[in-house]
Amino acid sequence: MSSDQVLIRSTACAIVDQLNSGDVTPLDLLDALEKRIADVDGKTNALPTLCFDRARSHAKALMQKPAGERGLLAGLPIPIKDLTNVAGVRTTQGSPIYKNNIPASSDILVELIEANGGLIYAKSNTPEFGAGANTFNEVFGPTLNPWDLSRSAAGSSGGAAVALATGTAWLAHGTDMGGSLRNPASFCGIVGMRPSIGRVPHSPAFKIDRNLTVHGPMARNVEDLALFLDAMSGEHPADPLSLPRLTISFLSAARSGKRPKRVAYSPDLGITPVDPEVAAITRKAASRFAEAGVIVEEAHPDLREAHECFHVLRAFDFAVTKAALLRNKRDQLKPEVIWNIEEGLKLSVEQLERAEAQRLAMAARTLEFFENYDLLLTPATIVPPFPIEHRYVAECAGKKFDNYVEWLGIVYAITLACCPALSLPCGFTASGLPVGLQMVAPSRGEAQLLAGAKFLEDILGVRGTTPIDPKAAPR
Repeated sequence: MSSDQVLIRSTACAIVDQLNSGDVTPLDLLDALEKRIADVDGKTNALPTLCFDRARSHAKALMQKPAGERGLLAGLPIPIKDLTNVAGVRTTQGSPIYKNNIPASSDILVELIEANGGLIYAKSNTPEFGAGANTFNEVFGPTLNPWDLSRSAAGSSGGAAVALATGTAWLAHGTDMGGSLRNPASFCGIVGMRPSIGRVPHSPAFKIDRNLTVHGPMARNVEDLALFLDAMSGEHPADPLSLPRLTISFLSAARSGKRPKRVAYSPDLGITPVDPEVAAITRKAASRFAEAGVIVEEAHPDLREAHECFHVLRAFDFAVTKAALLRNKRDQLKPEVIWNIEEGLKLSVEQLERAEAQRLAMAARTLEFFENYDLLLTPATIVPPFPIEHRYVAECAGKKFDNYVEWLGIVYAITLACCPALSLPCGFTASGLPVGLQMVAPSRGEAQLLAGAKFLEDILGVRGTTPIDPKAAPR
């Protein structure tokens, strides 16, 4: 195995140690990534926009600082999802409207990542405006699942997940409203985390208190994820919802060895059908906690209003952020985006009042649920990776869905409950496709979530299955 291949297969934590010791340089990493992208990304289309010149310029400036003063990431390269601005780098939001957009300034999260020693070298692919859990758009085309190139990588952080799975990233940035970090993580066999509201600061847009969407880390394993969450977290005056940095690092929490005492497993949260094979794989994974003496029970909080509530609040968010585009650029928007905006514009104040009350009730009931359980475990997605030509999942286990997002209920219910959650690789289908276990903690409980996830990761032994070379569909 060449030195570049060794680097590509190394963990982010190990590479940061090597950066700090001087065994490798940021320029070495960028060279290795550029070669790996040339080898594999043409098959998957995960990173359609590259900015290696910018990254090398930043790397040379960073290397002028003494070792130990280069931030938590110490010169580790990071791709940014194409919904988020990076100064001087094409940022399309997956939309023809912005296909030539080059922002003059970066999102404050990008500035924070760079201040912590991250080097931005690429933008990862996303569906138009992040709408829909299948990563395709008219600017760059579809992103394909490397486990089976005929399958979807999910979305909307599909490019980020595929980059991790194929070794064209060690860590990756994503965003999550209705599972946009968790679904691609599940489909691609990596780890993706939706943190608590305010944990990761970002530049407010359109509305100061928008909180359905959060930014978060993606990685190949739990420790790497925790490292990146440390580098992304902290209070920022430009984001009024941002939370102060904790005194104990998330990486320390992940490595603490603390195990939960009692966990709940639910195959469906009482609100959705689930593919039987996915249910069986995730149930088996959850039951492995019992080997370590953890009590595992089947239970879930009452989230019965999730579908109605999410439909209203999501539509309102699209109306707030995209109504002007509908008025002026309708012919350049995909049908699903138009539908979302129009649904939002039809809403009444009474519908918004009802949805906000529903969310408040679900969050309160979920918090009460966590008085008895340390973690809640469910499937991260209700189906295995589906054919890329399907725009979304139309039905599952004999149930047809009312709209193109309803199949995501098992993740967006957790969004509404204001909980941090991650998808942990937990096994494979009979055809060799990855399945993720959604692990949920109470609000602001990232530390206990990471500790529990690392503990189960060690038991399951799935860590290390990525990166892979992209695979053609089996005949």
